[in-house]
Amino acid sequence: MKSPSARTLSPSAAKLRLLKKLRCTLGYEKKAWASGARLVAGVDEVGRGSLFGCVVAAAVILDPAYRVRGLRDSKLLLPERREVLAERIREHAVAWAVAAVDAARIDQINIYHASRAAMREAVMRLAPAADHLLVDAMRLDCEQTQVPIIHGDALSASIAAASILAKVERDRMMCEWDAVFPAYGLASHKGYSTPKHLAALREFGPTPLHRQSFAPVWQNPVPQEVFGFMQDDAVELEESAAG
Repeated sequence: MKSPSARTLSPSAAKLRLLKKLRCTLGYEKKAWASGARLVAGVDEVGRGSLFGCVVAAAVILDPAYRVRGLRDSKLLLPERREVLAERIREHAVAWAVAAVDAARIDQINIYHASRAAMREAVMRLAPAADHLLVDAMRLDCEQTQVPIIHGDALSASIAAASILAKVERDRMMCEWDAVFPAYGLASHKGYSTPKHLAALREFGPTPLHRQSFAPVWQNPVPQEVFGFMQDDAVELEESAAG
């Protein structure tokens, strides 16, 4: 019989519990190297479930001769630890790259295709180019041999490295936008659907960088907030037309 705590475990908490049990190793990389691949890249994205801003992807080719210790799914790491690991990855990787697809594009092509586009762009930016891809639960429009891995960021060291770089980069972006939109608390929740964020949406409405195709945004009854410079431009246009 299940305990009361097990019966009331939320889906997100259950997923985190599963991820913590998985071991992040070089097993997939070693298999690719044994098959003849030389430059094996791990690819992942972050921000897929956020209501605000871009989705960010990263691709990382780890150096087989240097082991970055402590790699695991970025969601399981404290921010300070992610920063330390991100610096080590950037310093010791054979190659790494990040790419982003903005909210407007997400609304045009949907978050699934936007995530794939960001991941593909990160792969294309690698120098030297990868000859084999390990991708977190997705297949990309790339010519390289690739292996999609469910929970890849918790199982593959290369994908974990990519998830860390993508997470650190996107968090940095959210902190910068927090200064532009301080009422939304972006620095604390990074644009995700938290009670604080939803309360701000109800009070102030969405910004131009909110994903208008996401239900908590488009269902909001408050008109969209605009940038100050956009308001100024509108006023100037009206005055020019009147003159």
